[in-house]
Amino acid sequence: MIAMILAAGRGERLRPLTETVPKALAEVRGRSLLERHLANLADAGIETVVINLGWLGEHIAARIGSGRDYGLDVVYSPEGDNILETGGGIHRALPLLGSEPFLVVNADIYTDVPLPPAVLDGDDMGHLVLVPKPAQKERGDFGLRDGRIQDSDDPAFTFSGVAVYRPEFFAGCEPRRFPLAPMLKAAAREGRLAGSLHEGLWEDVGTPERLAELNGR
Repeated sequence: MIAMILAAGRGERLRPLTETVPKALAEVRGRSLLERHLANLADAGIETVVINLGWLGEHIAARIGSGRDYGLDVVYSPEGDNILETGGGIHRALPLLGSEPFLVVNADIYTDVPLPPAVLDGDDMGHLVLVPKPAQKERGDFGLRDGRIQDSDDPAFTFSGVAVYRPEFFAGCEPRRFPLAPMLKAAAREGRLAGSLHEGLWEDVGTPERLAELNGR
């Protein structure tokens, strides 16, 4: 299975750090979030990782290079100044992701989430890993019932940013900037998303305060 790490975002909420450092290279206990993900993916048997590049993307490419030092083959999907958001970024990278289901990981999370299954059943377009709604969020993203993602009126869970998708999920998309969330909501309503709940380590490193808290633990 090929993996993609979404690392193009500017990280507005992490300013001023992200004025000079891409969000994916923010460090927790002396190691960047991105390098932690790469190590975890290599440990899980992943061989090829696609990283999309946007804000300060040249810093990421300079740090990670070919991926050889991490036991990986790393390839890049540059977006330049036209950062494409989650959906657009994945769609642009599809030629690099192959014809089988692929893994996507948000760069700005700190977690021990296990890899979702590489095989999707039936007509499922994806498998999302959910986590309990964190205190800083007013509302969750999805419900979960019997291993199926629900577009609930009162969602108890937050999307972790770790998922497996079929390439066909993005087949009808246009090459432009667009978010992934509306597509996931629609697929959940159609009953085409599997899911699982992770109740272990997971933090959205979205603010200087949360980053400082992680580094203080």
